[in-house]
Amino acid sequence: MKRYKIGVIGATGMVGQRFVTLVDNHPWFELTSVAASSRSAGKTYEEAVENRWMMPMPMPQAAKNLVLKDATSDAGTMADTVDFVFSAVDMKKDEIKALEETYAKAECPVVSNNSAHRWTPDVPMIIPEINPEHADVIVLQRKRLGTSRGFITAKSNCSIQSYVPALHPFKDNVNRALVCTYQAISGASKTFETWPEMIENVIPYIGGEEEKSEQEPLKIWGKVADGVIIPTTSPDITAQCVRVAALDGHLAAVYVSFDKKPDIKEIKAVWQGYKGMAQTLKLPSAPKQFLHYFEEEDRPQTKLDCMLENGMAISLGRLRPDTQYDYKFIGLSHNTLRGAAGGAVLTAELLCSQGYI
Repeated sequence: MKRYKIGVIGATGMVGQRFVTLVDNHPWFELTSVAASSRSAGKTYEEAVENRWMMPMPMPQAAKNLVLKDATSDAGTMADTVDFVFSAVDMKKDEIKALEETYAKAECPVVSNNSAHRWTPDVPMIIPEINPEHADVIVLQRKRLGTSRGFITAKSNCSIQSYVPALHPFKDNVNRALVCTYQAISGASKTFETWPEMIENVIPYIGGEEEKSEQEPLKIWGKVADGVIIPTTSPDITAQCVRVAALDGHLAAVYVSFDKKPDIKEIKAVWQGYKGMAQTLKLPSAPKQFLHYFEEEDRPQTKLDCMLENGMAISLGRLRPDTQYDYKFIGLSHNTLRGAAGGAVLTAELLCSQGYI
């Protein structure tokens, strides 16, 4: 593969920092440009972020001396100097939509971690192991934008990574699911130092999260037709989303019913053997095994298992019959890796391998 020059807009925030660490020593990607708000523009990355570095590893040397651009006013310059950008900006939704379209219309592909464009009909929301075919809509999006290279693709919500991959192999047979997610504080870009009131605490509400958890899977399982992605209308999903005192890892308690009930051995075998395009192409960030099932009664656990396969695998366990649904099980994903920056990096790898970038 060629070496791609990449930029990160919104580079100083938690997800932006995660992007900076993930592309350090990446075999395909080289970080050459960073941007943030006007407050940080003109500073080196180290100067802007040093006192609020939130990653568990040191700041990469290659990033320290990069001079931050203004993500908005320097968009044209940024677009001209990179092959594509990762977007992790913290702005109002309408401002994000406009900014990402500015980059795309400047012929710079945008791989976005933001929710702003997830429901734009011709913007794919890709999980590489599940719906890589949705990249087909990029050709049609480019026609709308009037671009030859530029486009936008969005990463799905972090919470759905913990259960949608497990349901996906059976999606045409699933008729309803109930999901309760228990979500780590890094999903709110917080640590226990910056959010001490979360210590020993549970908050039974995360704004907008339940709607995303119920609706986004329907677009992911939809079809490309007439230049847009048409969401499916089933299965029916209902969700409750709770913030818990964990640093990383979103855990889901899932209840599911099928049109034709498979047996437990069949479900486990399908999970164990499932491979997606990311595994077939052996993309650099792809886990070797996408879905891991734990037979132990007390697994998966957030602290023990969310970093499985560098935080890019999905952990499953406790599959058993239920009295109201056919089965219930536990799912777990790393919310800032598989669920955020890592998932976006994997999507970018897929798009590069397919020639879209």
